[in-house]
Amino acid sequence: MNTNITNLIHNIPMKTTKLLFLAALPIALAFTTLTGKYVSRAVHTEFFSSTPAEDIRANNYAGTGTIDPATGSVAFSIPMQSFEFEKALMQKHFNSADFLDTQAFPKAKFKGTISNIKTMDLNTNGSYPAQVEGEMTIKDKTNPVSAKGTITVKDGELSIESKFPITLAEYGVAFQKGKPSTNVAKTVEVTVNGDFAVE
Repeated sequence: MNTNITNLIHNIPMKTTKLLFLAALPIALAFTTLTGKYVSRAVHTEFFSSTPAEDIRANNYAGTGTIDPATGSVAFSIPMQSFEFEKALMQKHFNSADFLDTQAFPKAKFKGTISNIKTMDLNTNGSYPAQVEGEMTIKDKTNPVSAKGTITVKDGELSIESKFPITLAEYGVAFQKGKPSTNVAKTVEVTVNGDFAVE
């Protein structure tokens, strides 16, 4: 190394060196955030059906999800038997072979992409509208899903929320007669939200 440069480095006061390190730290942290995946192990999924006969609502807090900020790719896995209903009988029907057959098909999965991820600054606190395109798989049947949502950034962590409809018949769930045919909507509303941190 050049002698003049070496002397210059040795003559930099320790206080100045610490200040330079502190100034560079946020940049390093920002780079780490951009290259890491965001993960949640407590994704909340709500299922809501509304008919003149009754409203049916179920909640599930056991989902997992990942978001890759570099590519916008997202993946969610929802354990179907973790949905909880107000009525035990409805929960029994939901899990039965006539409805979602959760013993044979224990998980619902979604894989897709946040198509406008490049318009978001995930290192800056704020809320960003998101457009998600992907595929939902339920009971081994896969269909395209397009949904709008919101991503909120706060201190390096993400919160997501999205609401979209699902037509049950597209996933092999259809009732031609009996009480379910009048009490369960043909199209249900699904709400997904969760808090994500870099891992």
